[in-house]
Amino acid sequence: MTEELSSFDIKILEQLQKDCSVSTVELAEIVGLSQSPCWRRLQRLKEEGYIKQQVAILDSERLGYGLHIFAYLKVSRLSEKDRASFSRKVQNTPEILECYSIFGEMDIMMKIQAKSMKWYQDFLMNFLMNLPGVENVNSTATLGEIKCTTAVPVRGNMAY
Repeated sequence: MTEELSSFDIKILEQLQKDCSVSTVELAEIVGLSQSPCWRRLQRLKEEGYIKQQVAILDSERLGYGLHIFAYLKVSRLSEKDRASFSRKVQNTPEILECYSIFGEMDIMMKIQAKSMKWYQDFLMNFLMNLPGVENVNSTATLGEIKCTTAVPVRGNMAY
């Protein structure tokens, strides 16, 4: 059974979102626990699914992906087989960072990292338009990044 998050659990989660490369010794010191209790809490948070994975966040521009595009797809009714094929193709395409089913005029919203507009044009015509059931794609290219974070608000406090 999942326990309620304690103030120590919250501090651990907040610190890991800032830097998950800290050792358990460092983490314990930061949150104000001794090493063993900190390690046990960390293991419990992982086992209970609060921590899905620990990763490095790379600089996309340094890797040549300086453009973010949001693509909105209109999709026709799909069979189970086509839906599975659509999902598999999206999951296996690393340039698609996020994909959501949405309410409204369009059915799918994707966040895509692109190397250039030319690259995206090719991707649009040769990949997106060939996904099962895709009838139409509307795209929005970003001009600049104002905020980008992977941090989830752990405390639930509203900052506004």
